[in-house]
Amino acid sequence: MTRLPSRNRTTSGARAGARPGSRPRAATLAAVALAALVPALASCGIRGTSVPVDAGAAPARVSCKVPAGAVAPAQPDSAPVTVYLVCSSTLAPVERTVTHPKQRPADRLQAARALLDELQEQPGPVEEKAGFSTAVPEDLEVSGPRAGDPQEALRLSVRPEDLPSFALAQIACTFGESGALGRSHAAVLGGPGDAAPQRYACSAEVRTHPESVPSAAWSSPAPAG
Repeated sequence: MTRLPSRNRTTSGARAGARPGSRPRAATLAAVALAALVPALASCGIRGTSVPVDAGAAPARVSCKVPAGAVAPAQPDSAPVTVYLVCSSTLAPVERTVTHPKQRPADRLQAARALLDELQEQPGPVEEKAGFSTAVPEDLEVSGPRAGDPQEALRLSVRPEDLPSFALAQIACTFGESGALGRSHAAVLGGPGDAAPQRYACSAEVRTHPESVPSAAWSSPAPAG
């Protein structure tokens, strides 16, 4: 009876003529390299993916400055004013024009109301493109001093300390830097209650970091009326 030829006893998985053990060794090295790569990716917070990731365009930087010539020239019945708006978490001055009241000269309350109207006005396209916004509530109102208040005091329909920090800083700086209101670099503001008005200074710190300066930290008692 014819005997069948015996099976080739080479290492399992190795082809005839190949160096024994070459493929298992290559697979082992690849597995080691992959095992070393995974922790490195994890430590960097990177998740492996086979799909290209588009991080998008870099964030645009705003100028916080209205281009020269963008402000409408003052007309015979208007005047230029400076208001402080929010831009990149700071306050920055913006030039605008306001119409004179019919009664001339305008008193302090009329001037304060005109400035408050400007602060409540949403920025136009040019200002918005430059990065400006406002935090002053649209329903906020201002009135004159009461008996016993300092002459320069103004009463708001909301307690100053209850306003957002940006809004209070905008009002204090806009009123304080207004020539029509005396340009005292501060605003004497009170609320609807009986509490005495306080003096809110428009300091460099307030203009630069209005969100981190509590109203109680930068207000001071106003001189008695």
